[in-house]
Amino acid sequence: MSHKIEEIENIKIDYLTITDYQELKEAMISSYKTMPNSYWKEPHILSLIEKFPEGQVVIKVNGKISGCALSIIVDYDKYETNHTYRDITGITRLTHIQTMVIFYMALMYLFILILED
Repeated sequence: MSHKIEEIENIKIDYLTITDYQELKEAMISSYKTMPNSYWKEPHILSLIEKFPEGQVVIKVNGKISGCALSIIVDYDKYETNHTYRDITGITRLTHIQTMVIFYMALMYLFILILED
């Protein structure tokens, strides 16, 4: 979803809820039109919300989902310094959208580190 700057009345950052799922799914499908099934399934989103609700964020422009950040909590004491996404999640095959989420999670982590300094 793209907006001209003059069309934006408000921008809101909010926690993702399961009632946002259908709109989130539509946004993911719209963003990755050339990639079939490149959206997170509802049970996976629900699991993220149940395990770490504060880490699931949506950005709404004029009341419509425009972006999101999905996060997980990792106990780094359980993993070596060098580890893979597969080591942590058990997921062996990543879709493009999952790869992008990992990238955004890394950026968010970096952003948090910058804010803490």
